[in-house]
Amino acid sequence: MKSVLIANRGEIACRIFRTCEALGLEKLAVYSDADAEGQHVRMADRAVRIGEGPPTASYLNTAAVLDAAEALGADAIHPGYGFLSENVEFAAAVLKAGHIWIGPGIHAMEAMSQKVRARELMRAAGVPVVPGSEALGEIDDALRRAASMGYPVMVKAASGGGGIGMSIAHTPDDLTAALETTRSRAQRFFAGDAVYLEKYISRARHVEVQVLGLNSGAIAVVGDRDCSVQRRHQKVLEEAPCSILTSDERTRLYEIARAAAAQVQYRGAGTIEMILDLDSRDFYFLEMNTRLQVEHPVTELVSGLDLVEAQIRIAAGEDLDQDLLEQAGRGHAIEFRVYAEDPVRFLPGPGRISRWDPPTGPHLRIDSGYARGDTVSTFYDPLMAKLCVHAPDRVTALEQLTAAASAFKIEGPKNNLDLVRRLVDQPQFAANDHDTNLLGQIS
Repeated sequence: MKSVLIANRGEIACRIFRTCEALGLEKLAVYSDADAEGQHVRMADRAVRIGEGPPTASYLNTAAVLDAAEALGADAIHPGYGFLSENVEFAAAVLKAGHIWIGPGIHAMEAMSQKVRARELMRAAGVPVVPGSEALGEIDDALRRAASMGYPVMVKAASGGGGIGMSIAHTPDDLTAALETTRSRAQRFFAGDAVYLEKYISRARHVEVQVLGLNSGAIAVVGDRDCSVQRRHQKVLEEAPCSILTSDERTRLYEIARAAAAQVQYRGAGTIEMILDLDSRDFYFLEMNTRLQVEHPVTELVSGLDLVEAQIRIAAGEDLDQDLLEQAGRGHAIEFRVYAEDPVRFLPGPGRISRWDPPTGPHLRIDSGYARGDTVSTFYDPLMAKLCVHAPDRVTALEQLTAAASAFKIEGPKNNLDLVRRLVDQPQFAANDHDTNLLGQIS
């Protein structure tokens, strides 16, 4: 492997390029018209235009990405997250075209891409899953299943992830509206309107486990993360490790994660997402993300590993040392997602960046795809940067995060940095006694 094409844009493309550069790999980029002067294009050794601004005309255009890989002579393709990263057809086409796919095997992607099927596979492996349904038919079917399950319920898209398309229903009337909304979003984002129900656990923490499926067949568990601070079921702040777990609970969680990944012979970097019921202290499988997570930096900060390097080495056929990968982490890390959006209503506020002065310091890490003079486009997710801190403990990490957010100066687009202060000032969050409903309680 001498060259890697990143089939993505923004901060994740820039972050992967940093590892490629450290490994001496040629950095190849694709870009849309909206990103012609983007930071990931500036970082690349070579780049090819693949279409107009809308994702369907560029980053989601499988043929255009593959044509670019051919034109650039790419040895390997890394999909990042989002866009085509969990698209089974794209991964198969990459392999058929003779490129190395820096991702899991097709079998694992297929198994986990359909959430209903994934739930069935997990049950067969003895993994606990949230009570739920199969794919729903018409509204009468949904109402009957919800009544037997008991409200509240969550309506979820059978494909996709990232919190997109989830709706909570507390009553039969809510369910009718939620079905329509979720089907519409599922069709728009995942090209399929299949949906299913899950029992909604109202007092929960969202806990996930980072795994690396090795070429030996072993499953290495790198660590865990707490991703409970969410808006519209999408993560805003993540921590590593999840500091409310007991030693026995962490052992149980890791056993579940290994069983889940082993069930699909997983290879490469993946994340097992779980719900921790705060009342029963039971874990339930939600889904597996067969890609690199947005929040992977907090695991890297605590573990000292480069997960992108691990992905690349596994894809190249190398055998990694499981014991080295599973060494105990150090300290506490927090990531805050800096969005171009209103910090109260969470509505996008894109625009040209007239000031961009990020903080600096030995305990800070900032992953970004923007600089002063760049424009946050309306075509893509409004994530501008990931502000990460690493400290000996959670209290110190929160102090560092607050100071860093105050020092981060952005002008032009709206930004949500003020949300950091509001979060840390919330007694429940400061005391680590919150659940996934936290943002709804303080906004």
